[in-house]
Amino acid sequence: MFLSKKKNTPTPYGERSLNSLIEKSIRNNWQLMAFSDLGGVSFKFSEVAEQIGKLHIIYRAAGIKPGDKIAICGKNSASWAVIFISCLTYGAVAVPILHEFKPENIQSLVNHSEARLLFTDKQIADRLDFNVLKGISAAFYISEEGLAFSNSKKIEETRKEINALFGEEYPEDFSPADVNYYRDSPEDLAVINYTSGSTGTPKGVMLPFLSIWSNIRYSIDDLNFLKPGDGMVNMLPLGHLYGMVIEMLHPFVKGCHCNFLTKVPSPKVLLSAFSQVRPKLIITVPLVLEKIIKTKVFPKIQTPTMKFLLKLPIINTRIYSKIRATLINVFGGQVIEIIIGGAPLNPDVEKFLNKIKFPVTVGYGMTECGPLLTYAPPTETRPHTVGRIVDRMQIKIDSPDPANIPGNILVKGDNVMKGYYKNEDATKEVFPNGDGWMNTGDMGTIAPDGLISISGRSKTMILGPSGQNIYPEEIEQKLNNMPLVAESLVIDDHGKLVALIVPDMDAAEAKKLTKADIDKVMEDNIREVNKQLESYSKLSAHRLMDKEFEKTPKRSIKRFLYQV
Repeated sequence: MFLSKKKNTPTPYGERSLNSLIEKSIRNNWQLMAFSDLGGVSFKFSEVAEQIGKLHIIYRAAGIKPGDKIAICGKNSASWAVIFISCLTYGAVAVPILHEFKPENIQSLVNHSEARLLFTDKQIADRLDFNVLKGISAAFYISEEGLAFSNSKKIEETRKEINALFGEEYPEDFSPADVNYYRDSPEDLAVINYTSGSTGTPKGVMLPFLSIWSNIRYSIDDLNFLKPGDGMVNMLPLGHLYGMVIEMLHPFVKGCHCNFLTKVPSPKVLLSAFSQVRPKLIITVPLVLEKIIKTKVFPKIQTPTMKFLLKLPIINTRIYSKIRATLINVFGGQVIEIIIGGAPLNPDVEKFLNKIKFPVTVGYGMTECGPLLTYAPPTETRPHTVGRIVDRMQIKIDSPDPANIPGNILVKGDNVMKGYYKNEDATKEVFPNGDGWMNTGDMGTIAPDGLISISGRSKTMILGPSGQNIYPEEIEQKLNNMPLVAESLVIDDHGKLVALIVPDMDAAEAKKLTKADIDKVMEDNIREVNKQLESYSKLSAHRLMDKEFEKTPKRSIKRFLYQV
């Protein structure tokens, strides 16, 4: 069993308050910018506090009590962030729902959560059937004016008179001294977050205030280079824990300025945002970083002249140093660290970034842990690892040889959820012994120095012909490095391993390849990958896909849709 590298000294209950961190940040950073939509609306910390105050008046008018649920379903925005924080500071349970879900799924989750109020975007509200939403008394637009739905005259009147009511409640100038929020206890329920369902039906993860506080406390202690006024480029979904807690709430309690993208995060949009905001910390998924490296860097170093120069020891050091400086500038010029989550980096990209000593690290987490499980700074990590267990957490591998033989990853500690909302069977499945140890569903190993490597999901593991464990993710990683492969998925087709492959059609068209040509390339790819695999895990065949795999909002492939 491994504990955090630092001593897990118990923190007194009175010091484990999430809302206390929020209060202090608002009071101490009153005149600084807090949230902005890039190219749109902005809020200072004082304005966030005023908006929270007005929302609390509306919650009281709606009869909302601490512990009642409030659902939020919309695209990333400064207003989304304000609403979320208003729920926490009132003592209500925030229920973020990813806006990419289909209308019928949104309705189902709102009902399942027993939400009393709903905040949503107008384009989402227009597709909802409010007759089906039995529990809510009103639905508010997140950024637009007005109500999407209401069955309460009191709520409608309160919303219309909100400025006057706020003035009555704070007849003197509204000041930092007026910022006093709900006194949260560690075990109080803070968030119900529905998983994005890469392996099946979404489940409502119940996260107490302690879990959110512990994640933020770790980020405060271990990402200590962020200071008040520093800018963040917020690109991850706020409806997902990484975007909600680590990329938004953690910088907020440090007095940082969060800037939300209002467009699809293409390389062009991102590079413009990085240039404008100049962030010190970037939190992203592999796809974003890989696209920038492959389009901005690799073409320049793969010319014959550059390949020759990189073979010369003294010259290559200078070139790598220059590439590193150029890449730092691409990300705004001030970046101290880039954290990757959600999936492993492409091996070629990871190898290159390590070679130029670029400040990137890969972390590991899950919704059920709010989300952090492991992290290590770039100076302490190694390729193909995801860091060490974070503070106030324990980890163990269910394996006869945890350093070499992958086993189920089990975790325990302050970050861990209370369970799945109204789903005892699913809760018992991940807490099989009732002793607090949660089965993550992931397989991995732990090196003697505590660095963890992930092999794959236990649910996706394929049993070989003689009982061998085959991790399709490891095969896919090799395949994704081959020519013309955009993405791949390895499935068990009646005892044979088959690779489903989405070709890189842009590259194929640039080379004027026919479908037969592409198929031939893939056959060569399969042969090459099989040379790197054990006999029991070799691929038997491949199938070309005519469109990319269906994904969850956090860009994980919905594997269950493609199983035979």
